[in-house]
Amino acid sequence: MNSTTASKKDKPEPVSRTAEIVREYGPFAGATSVAGVTHDGQRVWAATGAQLVAFDPASGETTRTLDCTCDAGTAYDGTYFYQIAEARIDKIDPASGKVLASIPTPGHGSDSGLTWAEGSLWIGQYRDRKILQIDPVSGAVLRTIESNRFVTGVTWVDGELWHATWEGDESELRRVDPDSGAVLERLEMPRGANVSGLESDGAELFYCGGGGSGKVRAVRRPRAARA
Repeated sequence: MNSTTASKKDKPEPVSRTAEIVREYGPFAGATSVAGVTHDGQRVWAATGAQLVAFDPASGETTRTLDCTCDAGTAYDGTYFYQIAEARIDKIDPASGKVLASIPTPGHGSDSGLTWAEGSLWIGQYRDRKILQIDPVSGAVLRTIESNRFVTGVTWVDGELWHATWEGDESELRRVDPDSGAVLERLEMPRGANVSGLESDGAELFYCGGGGSGKVRAVRRPRAARA
């Protein structure tokens, strides 16, 4: 047996499961698509192109809207929103909707998901198949994680890095090693249930932007991953 065959055999296969969709929200009034999603501790926010739409995850009722350019990933640091708007990331005051600062995106407009963790922004590079850790003030790239699939949404929860993929009519959620990028776990979405954005509620659910469906889907986080 050669060394290449041995290494492939010894490398553990990622745990693969069918994603459990527990609820769908939307479409939302005046919106035809959902890109980024984030969670502020109480409400889910969906980026719909021209508005950030907040809804109560228990009732599904829309509770707030903010007028802003929001055509890709969204993040929340506990105080401010960060929103991909074409080739920049806007820092937004949630109370007023005012843009307080902006930095250029590393992908110059080809960026996808966005999340906040460990004092940094983490941004998906769709066709480049990468996740970048970036400085939220300067936009400097601090770390690069390679993927072998198109990257859409990105989220951290309990020290675990998850990202969404979307190729053709197939999407999945992946837990990956933040150092090597190796896939550790896969949640396969039903065909056609595409994922354009991803955020955890910090507990048992992921919220997934549904692209052109105009929906947000809640997916149960595997119990093993919360042990």
